[in-house]
Amino acid sequence: MSIEKVREYFKTKGLDERIQEFEISSATVPLAAKALHCEESRIAKTLSFHTGETVVLIVTAGDARIDNAKYKAQFGTKAKMLSFDEAEPLTGHAVGGICPFAVKEGVEVYLDISLKRFDTVFPACGSSNSAIELSLQELEEYSGFIKWIDVCKIL
Repeated sequence: MSIEKVREYFKTKGLDERIQEFEISSATVPLAAKALHCEESRIAKTLSFHTGETVVLIVTAGDARIDNAKYKAQFGTKAKMLSFDEAEPLTGHAVGGICPFAVKEGVEVYLDISLKRFDTVFPACGSSNSAIELSLQELEEYSGFIKWIDVCKIL
């Protein structure tokens, strides 16, 4: 199970006790915000894409949407999300729990600047009912991100 991989990963960092698991689903931004009692914008959603042969994860604010022109300028290709059936085999996490932690080798992680408005954000932890509160510095450190990018627009 994906949350166990994430829990083991955070255990090596001394952070496994900070993972929150809920009785209710946190699989979407509205559900996660409800479970965490926070505004939707602070949910750090992780979107998964094909960029040629590479799988890319982009962590964005909960109120952000991919801007196709910005995405194409950044990656040189049209934004093509992974299908539901591709997500788990290619990233290591199923839809609803995709996160930038304990991902499959070769998956590239980027952080969108839409997150920079917040001191802390709440990414998932590999299941559809989990999250962890991290500072942006912690998100940078534990996600293994390549760089900050600007590929979103705020709704």
